[in-house]
Amino acid sequence: MSSEPQSVTVTILDKNYQIACPPSERESLQRAAKELDARMRVIRSTGNVIGLERIAIMAALNLCYDLNKIGEQADQKQSVALERLLGKLDSALDG
Repeated sequence: MSSEPQSVTVTILDKNYQIACPPSERESLQRAAKELDARMRVIRSTGNVIGLERIAIMAALNLCYDLNKIGEQADQKQSVALERLLGKLDSALDG
C-alpha cells in the first residue's frame, strides 16, 4: 500500500475541499471533516454568528477548548496514576 498523499474530497457546509492525505489517514480526515461540519452547522443555526469565516473561527475555538480540556483531564489522570505507583513503590521498599 502506498503512503503517498492522495487527494481526498471533504464537504463542509456544502462546500467541497480537496485535501492531500496519506491513505492511512483518510478515514480520520473524513471523520474530522464530518465533526467540523456538524459543529459549524450548529453554530450557524443559532443565528448569532454570521459569515463563514466567523463560523469557522468559532468552531475552531470550540474544538481547541475541547482538546485542551481533554489534555488537562489526561494530565490529571496520569498524575494520579503516577502518585499511586509511587505510593506502591514506597510501600514495597519499606515493607
